[in-house]
Amino acid sequence: MVGSRVQVNKAHKSRYASKSSRDIHRTSGADKTRIAKSNNVIKGSRAARMKWSKMMGDQQRAAVLKEKRATGGSSSPPRVIVLFGLSASVNVKALAQDILTVLSPEGAVQKFNTVASPNYKFRTTVLEAPYGDLLSCTEMAKVADLIAFVASPSAIHGDDYIDDFGNRCLSVFRALGLPSTAVLMRDLPADTKKRHDLRRSCTLSLASLFPEDCKFYPVDTKDELHKFIWFFKEQRLSVPHWRSQRPYVMAHEVHLVAGDSGEGNCMLLLSGYVRARGLSVNQLVHVSGAGDFQLSKIDVLRNPFPINIRKNQDLMDAEAALEAQILHSLLPDPSKQEPLIVENVPDPLAGEQTWPTEEEMAESAKMNKEKSLRKKTLPRGTSVYQAAWIVEGTDDEESESYDDTGDGMVLEGQDEPFGEEEASGSEHDEYQMGETDRETEGDTLMADGEALPREQIEDEIQKLKIAHAEDEEFPDEVETPIDVPAHKRFAKYRGLKSFRTSSWDPKESLPFDYARTFAFDNFSRTQKHVLAKALEVDQGIEHECVAAGSYVRLHIKKVPLDVASKLCGASRNLPVLACGLLQHESRMSVLHFSIKKHDSYETPIKSKEDLIFNVGFRRFCVRPIFSTDNINSDKHKMERFLHAGRFSIASVYAPISFPPLPLIVLKSEHGDAHAPAIAAFGYLRSVDPDRIMLKKIILTGYPQRVSKLKATVRFMFHNPEDVRWFKPVEVWTKCGRRGRVKEPVGTHGAMKCVFNGGVQQHDTVCMSLYKRSYPKWPDHLCVY
Repeated sequence: MVGSRVQVNKAHKSRYASKSSRDIHRTSGADKTRIAKSNNVIKGSRAARMKWSKMMGDQQRAAVLKEKRATGGSSSPPRVIVLFGLSASVNVKALAQDILTVLSPEGAVQKFNTVASPNYKFRTTVLEAPYGDLLSCTEMAKVADLIAFVASPSAIHGDDYIDDFGNRCLSVFRALGLPSTAVLMRDLPADTKKRHDLRRSCTLSLASLFPEDCKFYPVDTKDELHKFIWFFKEQRLSVPHWRSQRPYVMAHEVHLVAGDSGEGNCMLLLSGYVRARGLSVNQLVHVSGAGDFQLSKIDVLRNPFPINIRKNQDLMDAEAALEAQILHSLLPDPSKQEPLIVENVPDPLAGEQTWPTEEEMAESAKMNKEKSLRKKTLPRGTSVYQAAWIVEGTDDEESESYDDTGDGMVLEGQDEPFGEEEASGSEHDEYQMGETDRETEGDTLMADGEALPREQIEDEIQKLKIAHAEDEEFPDEVETPIDVPAHKRFAKYRGLKSFRTSSWDPKESLPFDYARTFAFDNFSRTQKHVLAKALEVDQGIEHECVAAGSYVRLHIKKVPLDVASKLCGASRNLPVLACGLLQHESRMSVLHFSIKKHDSYETPIKSKEDLIFNVGFRRFCVRPIFSTDNINSDKHKMERFLHAGRFSIASVYAPISFPPLPLIVLKSEHGDAHAPAIAAFGYLRSVDPDRIMLKKIILTGYPQRVSKLKATVRFMFHNPEDVRWFKPVEVWTKCGRRGRVKEPVGTHGAMKCVFNGGVQQHDTVCMSLYKRSYPKWPDHLCVY
């Protein structure tokens, strides 16, 4: 046996003794001292970080302090409380009177719904939302700083503290953007145990309907009202973002001066506090329910509701002394004032061609010569415009079939072959002018609903429901008329090889209404420029702009006298608003809204029906068309109805607005414009006149005889001329086959088709045709 063996272990792979010595080889000791950072640099970097952190903290504290002073200081406008009763049993008027009494100085008699409280050191305006008036509640919610929902647990049997109208209004408030909220519980019993149980039951029942930070307050006694008011004073109020982008004035007083602005017009005077942003005298203003106007003057008045009043001064003398005292006035600069332009004035000669040059004439003669050498076989009656989208590549077998029948037309670049078409042009134009879609006929009947008896209105609604059900079951399918040739009835339609990839010129054959609209080269860039300009105005010049919080009197010129009279009467029940418009926001264009049908509205909503759109501070009547939103395509399919449960795009002619803006859609029931119902909600998506909405129709036929890949189809057309006219368009079946029309068979519209697979006898053969659709120009834009 050879000597003992000593165990030899494998050496560890680490080349260094410890982690601290792993980088020693990289630099020598002398180099380490040379490249190391000095303590002064380290201290300087730390000091810079601390200085930057302190600066950011100071900026945040200054921003919070500025916001607090702007909303709760002595120079801020009154905070608006809207009291909304969740049910019909709530007495909102008594609660509003109690709040005003608590806020008022001792011994003062309140004549207005705005009060300046010297005890709480702030001003507030209390508005009572009228129960059952959806339009007034919506207008009040647009200006509310706090919406106080009032519940009366003692007057409710069961746990239904909110009724149907309360639910509808709450959904409207959510769509507009809820400001700060609170729930006030009224008429609780005096017994402590019952009071606690009812309060707890009401809180648990309503907590899920409101935001998490919404608090519940009993407001029966004076101490409870004091607690709620202190909370309201110290609370940091949140308002919707869209409301803080534009200055607005909620009118405290409304007057008119007749005869100063021409025949039939007057000067409208609105007095109130400027809110959100500074208002420029050169800006256009929108008066809710009236339209867009220019300002002739802005008077800055002394604050009629001062918080601090001298002790020895009588309250009535103070009111008389502070009434209508003008501090200074602002006049517009004609060179800077925004012009009131609503519609574009089209130039009828803009499309005229100038006299061609010799080079253009030579090139045209060369192209005509080349075109005369090429022959294209087309069905009889084909116009030059329709020949442009017919597929040029035809099979030899198809060409032979045309030549055999002798019904084809050869385009040889001469005028003679079109003689027949020109002779029958009047008949063709008559069909084109007389061709009206079913939606337009229905719209006309519904628009004249005020003059129809109730039984006829109910019949029309029933027909709409039947059409809505058929559209959901058989979307886009139409029947070919027997008495009118299909190539005349559907003369405006064309086929597409692919809905997604086939080209469609957005400037092709536009209606005359498009010449009255405005368009942007780059809408996003324009919006950034306009918002930056509005920020400069807000921070800008004293002799052009009135700061937020000032009490002003707006002199609005050239307001129609009848409109101003209605506003003066309506100001007693709902707030009259004047909103400063951003640049370009008075001009008409094509607006697209993302819209969804409201769950409580069951009546079908058809395209091109009259609807009332509430967009931000605006309210106008439009006739939209609905379409799908295809992300991967520049074309969008029009929808005949607004279907429930999904979002669609509503396209309208309306004044330009910059998003984000909420949308509330109202619809008058049975011709009653004063009691509309909420039909849909949504938001502003974009402003783009080039968006292509295509109306799709599907012509259907049924296989009569099937032989492998071939089938004889009938009932899609009723004469062989229609078959030849639509021969270039592709056909498809509901079971997934695709094919083409080969030739007509017989004299009753049957046709022979070839498919890419075997066709079943029970299958349905379809042909898709498309036509671009446009919204209807509104008859009257403003809703009074």
